[in-house]
Amino acid sequence: MSESVLKTQDLKGYYRGTFGVVHAVDGVSLTIKKGEILGLAGESGCGKSTFTQLLTGTAVPLLHYESGKVEVEGIDIWNTPAEELRKGVKCKLLSYVPQSALNALNPTLRLREFVADMLRERTGQKCSPNEAREFLAEHFRALNLDEHVLDRYPHELSGGMRQRAVIAISTYAKPSLLLTDEPTSSLDVASQKRLIEMLLSLHRTGMIKSMMISSHDICALRQLCDRIAIMYAGKLVEEGTTDDIINNPVHPYTTLLLDSLLPLEHLSKDKKFKIIEGRPPDLRHPPPGCRFHPRCPQRTDICTSKMPAAVEKNGRSFSCWLYSEGDLGDG
Repeated sequence: MSESVLKTQDLKGYYRGTFGVVHAVDGVSLTIKKGEILGLAGESGCGKSTFTQLLTGTAVPLLHYESGKVEVEGIDIWNTPAEELRKGVKCKLLSYVPQSALNALNPTLRLREFVADMLRERTGQKCSPNEAREFLAEHFRALNLDEHVLDRYPHELSGGMRQRAVIAISTYAKPSLLLTDEPTSSLDVASQKRLIEMLLSLHRTGMIKSMMISSHDICALRQLCDRIAIMYAGKLVEEGTTDDIINNPVHPYTTLLLDSLLPLEHLSKDKKFKIIEGRPPDLRHPPPGCRFHPRCPQRTDICTSKMPAAVEKNGRSFSCWLYSEGDLGDG
């Protein structure tokens, strides 16, 4: 049996329209091991949401799968017939929670009615809204959610409750892998805490064995994740354990990204808040070489012309000419 639940190889997905071609995800290879929680971090527009969407095998309008491979439990997602993907993979092996919980629900249906429709669509199981409610009530209670939430319309719920309800619905079939996109965005601190506790509970109890959480909120990822992958301008620049990424970042972008946050516990009190100079590149015309070089204070001539290969050492992966031989230095 494979040790990975998800594996991508040189995955590419571009937006195509009258605006041109946006190289949103441009050759990403990533593995999620069984039993782990992986965080995907980076600035807004770096490709996190697009990458997460591509993992589902269904592209949103204007997004086109270009090439590469996505395997979930050994199933080649982009070469699986649509009907088999809909009924045999989604929800059962792979479940996806988009960024906006309100957009994931039908505003004209009570949650129990939405669940009944979903069961018919995903599994062919015909049931009434009341039967769907009974079917999910125990799962809601197990997640410390009031089952009466299933009797409500989406607009009757707070943002935090909608998000937790969507996650509960998405995990009822105990899929092998849960994908969540910016789960804590737009939530107040108390709602974020409850959501994080819910995700940890899903993992701790074994309901969901593996997760990928895409977020710009590194503080939340620090609480949730075993490993973190850093994305910039459609490419992965660094991967490592959460402790390694937070305490000993290798790539200049990762270092600057962490320095641009409000001080974390590991930072000294006198460390100053910094910003990343410049702005992310226009991915209709990606810069040559390392995509971070226009903003990198440590760039050299080779950075401007040639993309560094990914280097793997001591369980870490990084793409930077400063460490082209795998030398992590003394830090």
